[in-house]
Amino acid sequence: MAGQEEAEAQLAELELLASMFPTQEEFTMNDHLAFAELRDYAENRTASVPSSNVQFTIHIVSDIPDSGMVSFSLLCAYPLSYPKVLPEISIRSTSLCRSQQVQMNADLNTYLKENCIGEVCVFSAAEWVKENAASYVSKETETVSKVKENDASSKDTVFTRLWIYSHHIYNKQKRKNILEWSSELRLTGFSMPGKPGVVCVEGPQSLCEEFWSRLRRLSWRRIFITHREDITLDSTSENTDGQMQKHRRFLPLEEKIFDAHGARGNHMDLGQLYQFLSERGCGDVFQLYFGIEGR
Repeated sequence: MAGQEEAEAQLAELELLASMFPTQEEFTMNDHLAFAELRDYAENRTASVPSSNVQFTIHIVSDIPDSGMVSFSLLCAYPLSYPKVLPEISIRSTSLCRSQQVQMNADLNTYLKENCIGEVCVFSAAEWVKENAASYVSKETETVSKVKENDASSKDTVFTRLWIYSHHIYNKQKRKNILEWSSELRLTGFSMPGKPGVVCVEGPQSLCEEFWSRLRRLSWRRIFITHREDITLDSTSENTDGQMQKHRRFLPLEEKIFDAHGARGNHMDLGQLYQFLSERGCGDVFQLYFGIEGR
């Protein structure tokens, strides 16, 4: 069980990381409810030990010789007893093949075991990735990445927003997958767990379809795309990223909780969901989901 000292150390490190990686593009808190519980416990606002682990993502861009700028995502979670035990850190990059990704994660874990047990170490892990990234990015991987980029080039001139409906989203691993995959693919949007479950992702068409391909392969009672929006970008312009950013309506994907209620605490306040959607210019989607006008 986590103690006050561990909670204080976790909160202090999160504040440090937020200052070292100050933008949403660099640092994303994936579970705001868990963070709020941690903060309240560390600051003696409650005697209740946090019920779940804080989860967040750090995005790093490293300049690799002969490969250019390569992006890495560190998917991080604090066990309740961290830093007495190591954090859970998983490195993801579309510039790494599976074997390279597995090896890089194994080597990082070895480094942390040998140097960091008993100390906060997420920033050290990020620095290790920056310093060692070039060792894992090979020309073979670069060639594979270029082939994938060429195959997806036509789709990457289309900005897509997928509105996904599920009978329910309870499972913690599925909720973690949604956060991790959207972070890895650099998609924005939101996820509302409970019954029913709602997921929205937006970004390049090829990456949205990759997210949907992974999600649908999980075991669901019922899941489908309620609505999709495809916006063709100006393919003659070099600034496709800027065009995509203009069309985004959400921040990096986070889990949204709207006054959970019911016997299992698994029903959300749909009025708050409608307000959230309306504030982002998406209020009309509410009727597509639930068959009634929002209010």
